[in-house]
Parts: sequence; structure tokens; C-alpha cells
Amino acid sequence: MGMCLPCLSGAEDDVAVTPDPETRRRQLADAAEKRQKETTYRGIKNPEALERKKKKQEETEKQTMNSVPSGGGGLKK
Repeated sequence: MGMCLPCLSGAEDDVAVTPDPETRRRQLADAAEKRQKETTYRGIKNPEALERKKKKQEETEKQTMNSVPSGGGGLKK
């Protein structure tokens, strides 16, 4: 029985330390976000340019919606 004790003396150093639940949750959320981003931009060479184009298109749509008068564009009675 005394033969096993020298083997177990270094076992404490070999155990992997698991992070606390909050850190683990954050790591999992970051990994999920990264995977989602990779699948969203799969096949797109320049995702930054695509984002700029989308923002510009949204701004022009918003401007056109604001330039159309609301309620006053119908037929007169």
C-alpha cells in the first residue's frame, strides 16, 4: 500500500483547473458568437464592405421613408 503514495504525490499538479461558471459562460458565448459570425460571412471575401453597404442602404431607405409625407399624399375629396 505504501507503494502507491509516491505516485499520487504529483497528481495534484496534473489536475486541470476548471474556470468558474461565469468565466465558462462568457467563453461559451464568445465561441458561439464567433461561430455564428463565421457562418454568416461564409463565402464573402470582404465582410466589412458588406456591412458598410448594408448600413448605407438602410440609411437611404430611412431617408426615403422620412421624405414621403405621411397622411397627406392621398386623393382630395
